[in-house]
Formats: sequence, structure tokens, C-alpha cells
Amino acid sequence: MGAVRKPRVADDGPGDAYLGVTSSARGLRWRDRLSPAAANVATAISQRHNLPDLLGRVLASRDVGVDDVPVALDPTIKALMPDPSTLRDMDKGARRIADAVAKKENVAIFGDYDVDGACSSALLKLFLSHHGVEAKIYIPDRLLEGYGPNPDAIESLARGGASLIVTVDCGTTSFEPLAVAKPNGADVVVVDHHQADPRLPDVEAVINPNRQDDLSGLGHLCAAGVVFMLLVATARELRGRGFYGPKVAPPNLLEHLDLVALATVCDVVPLRGLNRAYVTRGLQVMHKRNNIGLKALADAAGLAVAPTPYHLGFVLGPRINAGGRIGDAALGARLLSGHDELEAARIAVLLDKLNRERKAIETATLEEAISVAERMIEEKPDLALLMVGGEQWHKGVVGLVASRLTDRFRRPSCVIAWDGEGRGTASLRSIDGVDIGEAVRAAVGEGLLEKGGGHAMAAGLTVLKSRLPDVEAFFALRLLKKTSAARTALALDLDGALTPTSVNDDLISLIERAGPYGQGNPQPRFAFPAHRVRFAKVVGEAHIRCTLEAGDGSRLDAVAFRAAGQPVGHAILESAGMPIHVAGHVRRDTWNGRNKLELVIEDVADPRRQG
Repeated sequence: MGAVRKPRVADDGPGDAYLGVTSSARGLRWRDRLSPAAANVATAISQRHNLPDLLGRVLASRDVGVDDVPVALDPTIKALMPDPSTLRDMDKGARRIADAVAKKENVAIFGDYDVDGACSSALLKLFLSHHGVEAKIYIPDRLLEGYGPNPDAIESLARGGASLIVTVDCGTTSFEPLAVAKPNGADVVVVDHHQADPRLPDVEAVINPNRQDDLSGLGHLCAAGVVFMLLVATARELRGRGFYGPKVAPPNLLEHLDLVALATVCDVVPLRGLNRAYVTRGLQVMHKRNNIGLKALADAAGLAVAPTPYHLGFVLGPRINAGGRIGDAALGARLLSGHDELEAARIAVLLDKLNRERKAIETATLEEAISVAERMIEEKPDLALLMVGGEQWHKGVVGLVASRLTDRFRRPSCVIAWDGEGRGTASLRSIDGVDIGEAVRAAVGEGLLEKGGGHAMAAGLTVLKSRLPDVEAFFALRLLKKTSAARTALALDLDGALTPTSVNDDLISLIERAGPYGQGNPQPRFAFPAHRVRFAKVVGEAHIRCTLEAGDGSRLDAVAFRAAGQPVGHAILESAGMPIHVAGHVRRDTWNGRNKLELVIEDVADPRRQG
């Protein structure tokens, strides 16, 4: 395997700029991900654990300490899951669900319409089914009911016979809707992970690592990750009661980690700590294809290789989400919790079809949104938050379009779908350093929004068009300094420099040892200094394929996704054979049973325009 080269810093003083790149095609400074202090840790990791220098650098730059290396390279549930009782209200919730199991109560599960909600709902339903309790799953209609519990749905579930309602991936701020349950004869257990205010619903239990009085340190879990811990606690409670025996065996909870892994990747929570164990072990479970719904979905998507985080986030996840975005919101949960192979195949094919329709809707909406956003930024270059909306825009794709706008314009974005009555449903996406969820909750507190909430990086809101000027002014005042500082600090972090001869199976296998990669544990990114681009062409949906050529004549296939018409794409197509710096991550691309090594290009820079 070729050596990973140290960065070459320009001599004319651009500071810590990697390869001297202070302004790339994307307008980013390139920098070494490994800080000087972490470099010493990297050396110590390599020496103590007899690991290659590259692996030591990758681990140290992701805050892995010398003593943490064994667990980092082999993340297990046993090593990384704390006692579930460390979460507030966990024991209360486990006892209430154990009571429902023991008494064979009617249980209703109220879930969100995204992948995390579908997986969370399926996890709980499969657990209860194992214990002889056939729970009902209720997923609200995204377009008609919006996010979270609503009074009519809760009343309907209670009057329909449910004595226990468990909300998953929602409910933390649903004060009025959940208050309807008790008068109608139902208890409520909330299992959630969204940011919370000091006030909590008056229910049996609110299990949420992000409630302000929770000291578990597990706020990075998605809802399915919290649900899994609840199932562990409930099984422990039932075992303590002597429930298990010849008639009912203890459940094998580990066999459901495929659902936890899928939710963890698709909800884009940090892949650190317990989440890394969830995904690592969950991928192993998924490869066995035991979940009938996941197997059918993989077949419908043409996924014939061992699943990776990429497949979870970009192949399976979008298809499950398609039901909630533009179809029947309950399709995903039904698919993942079902036992009928024919029904699973039918749902999987339908979700695949809906996903194709979703792509078309998203593409049309994105084109309109980009046009509006470009005019806004031209008029006000320091805009703190992009707020764009359309009368005919589909509510189900506003989050996807917001993500695209944030990626393209490198600032927080809010995309609004207006209905015919002047009410807008919006999704927001942010950049590191700008807590958009906190800003939305503050706007709710000021009475500017009908409702809203979320995370630091993603949020949702409902607003009246008559209040939009006030909302825009509020966000501009609250976010201007934060967005400006965050945009200034944006940089492309790099783990080393390579040449085509360095990229081989050994390198890929070495990199994979520190995976899985995703949010919070970024895929290692490398620079290819002063390489020439050959045979560049636009393919498929605005992608660019090309070949990188080093000075020694060695070559590497490369692809830049969605780059046509973008600054990176222009730079690649117009390089005219002149040397350019290229940055991206290397991967194995498996197609038709053949393995190919390639570079996924994320950014490029002209060496002549730096410094």
C-alpha cells in the first residue's frame, strides 16, 4: 500500500491551509483534520497498538484516545450500552409496558412518518408480538395531520380500546394532544429524542435523553436507539417478574438491530459511542436478511451486496421515507413489522415506485427554490437564513430541498410549502455552529409560529403567511452573527494525500476498520495533489465521471455526484488537462458482481489561484 503523504503547505503564509488551498471551487479552505496535539496521540496509537500510521491518524483525528482503540475498532453493544436505567423515566416506562404485556392490554403505538419513526414503531410492535400482544401502529398523515400526536388521533385510539399509547419519535412537546388520553381511559408513555423544554407532558413516562433533566449523556441516540434500550429494560423487568418460561422464551433483541441501524443512519445522528455499535452490529444482522420487510425492500431496490451505511442512507431509507412523503405514511412501519412475504413484496414495490415519483417532485421543486435563493443572495449576500416557499410545493419534499439548498449555498435554509389558506409547513436544515432547533423553539416561545421544534441541524415549523415578515426579522436578528461566524469557519478537512498507486484493496480494508462512517465519524477524505483530469463527461442525473492521472502516469477512476452545473463540475470539465488538486473519499464500487476502486470527488482547487 502506498504511503499517505503529509500536507504540503504553501510558503507564502496561508497558515494552516492544506496544500495551500485557501479558496477551493466550493469556496472552502482546506485543512488537515489532524491537529498538532492529536498528531502525538496518533503516533501513540500506532505504536501501542501496532497499527499503520494512517489508521492511527484517522482514529486520533476523530477523538479516539489511546486507551479507547480496542472498542473503537470493535464497537459492541456489551461494551458501549450503559444500564438503560440511566435514562430518566426509563424504569417507569418499562414497568408500564411490562404491565401491559402481563395483562395482555390493548396497546397503540403512535409513530412519526419518517424512517426513525417507522423503525421505532416496528421495533416495539415486534417486541409486543413476541409476548402475545398485537399492538396497533398509528402513523399520522404528513399532509393532513402534520408531525406528532393530535387530539383527534389520540382520542380515537383511546376510545378504540387502547389502554396504553406509546408515542415513538414524537410526543415530547405534545401537551394538549396527550392530555386527551387519560380522560378517555389510556395511559401514555413517550419515547423520543427531540430537544425538550423544561415543561413535559403529564404522562406515565417521558423517556428522552434530550430532556433537560436527563443526565445519561445519550442525547445523540435516535428514537429507535432509545426504543431498543426501553425493550432491554422491559425484558429485564419481565424476567424479574418470572414471566419467561416454557410458554414464552425471552426475546432475542439483538436480531432487531438491523432496524436500529437503519434508523440511526437515516436520522443522521452522530456515529459515536453506542450508535457505532448499533450500526456495526445492525449491518451484520441485516446481511442475514431475516427481516421480511427489509429483505423485500432490498430486492425491490436491486441491492444484492452486503449492506453498508451508504445503502441504508441512500437506497433503503429514501424508499421508506417515500411513503410518508407522498404516499401512505404507514407503509414503512407495516413493511418493517410484517410477517407476510407476499404483502412485504407488494409494499416494497409500491415504495420503490413512490420513491421514483418523489425524486421527480423534488427535482422540480429544487429548481424553483434555487432560482429564488440565488436572487435573494444576490440582493443580500450576508443573508443569515434562506427562507423560500411556494404555493404548489409538496410538503413531503421540503426537508430534502432544504438540505440541498444548505449544501449548495452553505448557510441555514428554510423551505415552506404554503396551503391555500395561508398556512405554511416548513423544514429547516443548518450548518455546524448554528443551532436551528433552538432558534425555532425561541420563535414558538415568542408566539411567532403555530408550532415548531427539532434539533441543532434540522427542524420543522408551521407558520401563518401573515406572520412571515416578523418571523424573517426574528431569525435574521437571532442568527446573523452565528451564521456569519459559522460560514467563515467552514472548511474541508483532509486526512492525508494520496496518489492512484496508493489506492488498493489493502487501503480500503484499512480505512474500513475505523468505520462505520457517517455523521460525527466522517469518512476519511484525501487530497490528490496536482493531478490531471482525463476523459471527463456528464453522466446520468448531472453526475460527472472522469479519470485522475498522476505525474507518473498512474490513473484512478473518479466520480463527482450532482456536480454538473456546479462550481466543482465546472472546474473539472474546464481544467483542460492542467494539474488541479482534487479531494474526496475512496471506495469500492460493486456493480454486476465486479469490484472497482474509485474516488468520489467532493471538491477541487486550482493550485495557481491559491495563497
